[in-house]
Amino acid sequence: MEKRIKWGVLGYAKIAREQVIPAIVRASNSEFYAIASRDAEKAKQCQEKFGCSKVYKSYDELLDDPEIQAIYIPLPNSLHKEWTIKAAQKGKHILCEKPIALNTEEALEMIKVCEQNNVKLMEAFMYRYTDRTRKVKELLDSGIIGDVKYINSSFRFLLSRENDVRMAPELGGGSLYDVGCYPINFVGMVTGSSPVSMSGECVLQNRVDVLFSAVLKYENGIIAVINSGFNAFTRVFSEIVGTKGVMEIPDTFFGNAGTITITTAEGRKEIEVQESDRYQLEVEDFADAVLNNRQPLFSLEETVRNMKIIDQLLDRR
Repeated sequence: MEKRIKWGVLGYAKIAREQVIPAIVRASNSEFYAIASRDAEKAKQCQEKFGCSKVYKSYDELLDDPEIQAIYIPLPNSLHKEWTIKAAQKGKHILCEKPIALNTEEALEMIKVCEQNNVKLMEAFMYRYTDRTRKVKELLDSGIIGDVKYINSSFRFLLSRENDVRMAPELGGGSLYDVGCYPINFVGMVTGSSPVSMSGECVLQNRVDVLFSAVLKYENGIIAVINSGFNAFTRVFSEIVGTKGVMEIPDTFFGNAGTITITTAEGRKEIEVQESDRYQLEVEDFADAVLNNRQPLFSLEETVRNMKIIDQLLDRR
């Protein structure tokens, strides 16, 4: 029987209960072992629904459990650093929601503590585990659209829920942190480098950006435009323009089936994309990295690159 990593989850946030905990349950090399929640009723609901072995009233109690090997952190952005460091100091491997921290300084401190305690740390960019992302990379590598010159990537939706933590500045709210980090990462994946200059504009509401657009320029002449927002209808779409053609990627960051469209001088071609269980694949990759002492698919180098760009854009608000 395949070895399984025992997971503990800090908090019963929506992303945890709807996506990641079910993914841990489905994963072939993982066991959903423990939940910690200050809300006893929520913890009870979680145990009844997913059948975890242990329920804890505090995060510290969960981290003290020697059975737990890996921690998933779905807490508000402002708490990522504190609980990643505490988990690392207890010898736990950590899968932390994006953005990994509020700034590069925090991220580097988290990475250092994890290295000192010999534990794995990965930022939870689940879209990197989809068939859609794999095919985008394959198509780029094939040279079908030539040399990339322009990238446009958007991730926005209408945030209508009242008292959402994403609208709280003290908790690390804002669209750039929440969804803008995806287009930034996508552009980084395509270019494989950091921009040499950038500029950004945003619309603020209660000290939180509800709309953010930025232009990034790269040393090799590529220009990228990224857009994020909470204040208008959903738009999740990217295009990559090259010297020989254009690639259009609807639902860029989702795991649903669909198509990627390639337009060249020869005409338009639709590339089929298969549905992907992106959260399960993410959990299985991280658990396998722990079991086999290797690096997971998504690197900390990319995490730091992302964070540096976010820092610079927020400084330019």
